[in-house]
Amino acid sequence: MKKVTMGSLPKTKVQMNPLGSGGLQTGTQVWAQEVLEGDDSGDFKFGIRAFDAGSRTKFHKHSGDQILIITEGTGSVGTDNETLIVVEGDVVLIPAGENHFHGAPDATSMAHITIQKKSSETDQTEA
Repeated sequence: MKKVTMGSLPKTKVQMNPLGSGGLQTGTQVWAQEVLEGDDSGDFKFGIRAFDAGSRTKFHKHSGDQILIITEGTGSVGTDNETLIVVEGDVVLIPAGENHFHGAPDATSMAHITIQKKSSETDQTEA
């Protein structure tokens, strides 16, 4: 058994990349907190991502489902066909293989918990 207090986890800056230059994050700044480390779980990846206003992931797909639990602010989760506004308390299920982005591309910040199968791989589809 493991207990983690999310507020005590260190926040690390994620590398940011302009559109067209590779790398998954774009815009102002994204912060990462790893809730589960290495071998804590044989089944799941579980982390927190905080998006400063004006930042988001680039479009990408996962080989397994992804669950986002919005914990702060207002942001967006979009696919090729629609964009949803998300707020604290919302839960979004992104099916495996669905092209999507998530973050805070507008004037407000947003944070979410992300849960994926440990074996899920990410395929970035936007440069």
